[in-house]
Amino acid sequence: MKALEFESRLANKDQIQLPPDVAKQIPEGSAVRVILLFDSGEDETWRQLSLERFSAAYADEDAVYENLIHGPASR
Repeated sequence: MKALEFESRLANKDQIQLPPDVAKQIPEGSAVRVILLFDSGEDETWRQLSLERFSAAYADEDAVYENLIHGPASR
């Protein structure tokens, strides 16, 4: 199965327009599988909550790991 990605807008609540360059890549009569991804606004909320929870669990003592990563190389 080949995948094509493009952005579009829902027209008339029941139609998705294919860009002409995408449409010409699909042979007429071909079976297609459609997966719709749309911005529900929840992604930003989840991202912010995740960041807050992660930051709340971070302690200053954890900086020792950053020092090991970014500090002078031990040989």
